[in-house]
Amino acid sequence: MGTKGMLLVGHGSTMPYNQELVEKTAAFIKAKHAGYIVKCGFMNMNRPTIKESLEAFRHEPIEALVVVPLFLAKGVHIEKDIPGEIGLAEGVKKGLFVLNGTSVPLVYADPIGSDPLLAELMVKNADKALSLL
Repeated sequence: MGTKGMLLVGHGSTMPYNQELVEKTAAFIKAKHAGYIVKCGFMNMNRPTIKESLEAFRHEPIEALVVVPLFLAKGVHIEKDIPGEIGLAEGVKKGLFVLNGTSVPLVYADPIGSDPLLAELMVKNADKALSLL
């Protein structure tokens, strides 16, 4: 498969930290994974919105689009709100994305969930905090 689009979805916040975290994560992905065109979109309060970023992808040379929520666990945003924004029914993980008069596959990824990498991050944060003692 050629170039893929990745829409990294954040919650959004009136404080700047959520947007910064999502944007920095997108930059890390871009730096290490040249096969992806990465854009951010936010549920609430920040720009671009999910719909604005989807519109921006309509002008990119992608062969598939994956929507990846930067959320830890499932909840109403993961199960209902984000699928509604990207045109998928609740519980559906695959669809089509129309761009430049053609359609490409659209897939919806799971949130981070339980993962050994997350556990390692927690130990890293704990060790950093303990180093202050």
